[in-house]
Amino acid sequence: MDHRLKDIAENLDRMTIGVDEPFKFNCDMCGKCCIHREDILLNAKDIYHMAKELQMEPAEMFQKYCETYIGGSSRIPIVRIKPRGPIMRCPLMKERKCSVHKAKPTVCAMFPIGRCIKMEADDKNPAVSTNEITYIFTDPGCGDGSKTHTVREWLGEFGIPLEDEFFFAWNHLIAELGSIFRAGEQVLSERTMSAAWQLTFVKIYLDYDLGKDFMQQFQANAEEVLDIMRRMPAKKDKKKGGK
Repeated sequence: MDHRLKDIAENLDRMTIGVDEPFKFNCDMCGKCCIHREDILLNAKDIYHMAKELQMEPAEMFQKYCETYIGGSSRIPIVRIKPRGPIMRCPLMKERKCSVHKAKPTVCAMFPIGRCIKMEADDKNPAVSTNEITYIFTDPGCGDGSKTHTVREWLGEFGIPLEDEFFFAWNHLIAELGSIFRAGEQVLSERTMSAAWQLTFVKIYLDYDLGKDFMQQFQANAEEVLDIMRRMPAKKDKKKGGK
């Protein structure tokens, strides 16, 4: 686990901040938040907007700047920016500036604020509690404290709503898919799971027409993936282990 994520997991209680609670931070464009990073994770909306800004198809943008892996606990395909070189630099940083500043990943736009959502899930009916978003303030280790903001003001400055329809929908999707995949790994072959993960990855992250509305496409893709995955075989596959 990336050291930043590990620190958050171990110290979540003391790092939480209310939506109208003040914090001090002023970005001085030093670029330090773009190096020594393994944790710039992307969601489907990030990829859509970044690809559009770069005038690339989502698959092309992914191949050039990203990589995917299966989450250790979530068991879903996760996409991250692939860092480069010994300082683990974000490949989108050009001359100490973000080349997709207008469409930067959500985690970058919100920095040094993060957010997570309380999930109550079981194997049959995973659900997301939409009224329990937890906001986190992490020590940025850069910039200065010359300006004071609230979380509400900070998110508003970057056009991120507190009642974020996509954030809720995305978390509901990954909660249910995670439940399905964790159960599937107990009975299905490696080949079957690989096919399920690949289909999920392509449909929820890459299968978008940049000339059409994102949210409508995301909802359709999510419904299609869930419809397929909910019907995955429940009985033990004789080819367990990929043999």
